[in-house]
Amino acid sequence: MLITRTTAAAWLALSLLMGACSSEQEDVAPAASLPEHLTLGNPSGATADPGQPTNYLLLKTQFAVSYHRDRGIPNWVSWHLSSEWLGSAARQDDFRADTGLPAGWYQVSTGSYTGSGFDRGHNCPSADRTKTIADNSATFLMTNMVPQAPNNNQRPWAGLESYCRTLVDQGNELYILMGNYGKGGTGSNGYKETLADGRVTVPRRLWKVIVVLPQGSDDVRRVSASTRVIAVDTPNDNALDTAWGSYRTTVDAIEQATGYDVMSQVPAPVQATLEARVDTGPTQ
Repeated sequence: MLITRTTAAAWLALSLLMGACSSEQEDVAPAASLPEHLTLGNPSGATADPGQPTNYLLLKTQFAVSYHRDRGIPNWVSWHLSSEWLGSAARQDDFRADTGLPAGWYQVSTGSYTGSGFDRGHNCPSADRTKTIADNSATFLMTNMVPQAPNNNQRPWAGLESYCRTLVDQGNELYILMGNYGKGGTGSNGYKETLADGRVTVPRRLWKVIVVLPQGSDDVRRVSASTRVIAVDTPNDNALDTAWGSYRTTVDAIEQATGYDVMSQVPAPVQATLEARVDTGPTQ
C-alpha cells in the first residue's frame, strides 16, 4: 500500500484516539484515520502520556513503540513494511540514546550493553528501512533495542527478518509487530536478568507477529480468514541454532502471555480465526 508518510506530530495527535480503542470493539476505523504503523491496532493501548511510563507511546516516522521506562526497553514495536520503505541507503550503525523520551527519564545508551554478552537487538530491523539515510538511522535509536542473545539475533531472528523482505520482493506488504516478555536470558557471557545497574531488563522471550497482504489499499478491510499470519515466539537463549520456522506458534498464545490485543482493528470473527492458527507456509 502506498501510504503517504504522516509526520510524527500528526501521529502524536492521534495517539490518544488509538489508546482508547477497546480490544472488544468490532467496528473497524477508517484506515486513513490511523497512523501507518498502527493500522491493525495499538496492542496495549499505549498513549503519549508521561504519566503512563510503563506503556508510553513513541510515534516515529519509521515505526511505533510502546516503551517501558522501568524496563529500559520497548514492550513492542510495530511497523509497516512495503517496497516504499526499501532502497539503497547504507546501514548507519549510529546507535544512540533517544532524546525523544520525556524529561527526567533514563536514556539507555549503547554503553548500557557494553560487555554484557547481549546484542543490541533491533526490533524494527535496519534492513527494513533503507529508503533514506534518515530512515535507516532511526532504527539505531536505543528505544528500538532489546538485549538479545547473539545466536538468537544472528541465526533464527536474522533469517526471519530476511524472509519478511523476501515476501515484499514477491509483491506483498507486511504489518509486523515485535515484542518481548518475562525476565532473564542467556547471552554469550551467561544468564542475566538486567544490565546497566538494573536499568535495562533482559527479556526471557522474544516474539513477532507478521500479517502478509498483497500490495493494495484499504488494508484493514482486506484482512480475511485466509490471510497469512506468522507468529513466532523464541527463548532469549544463546544456545539457539534452529531455523525460525520451528518456533511458530499462535497469536492467541502470544496474547495470553502478554495481555495484548494484537489485531484490534480487524473484525472479531476474522481475528478469532487467524489468531488460533499456526502458520505452516514456506520459511524461505
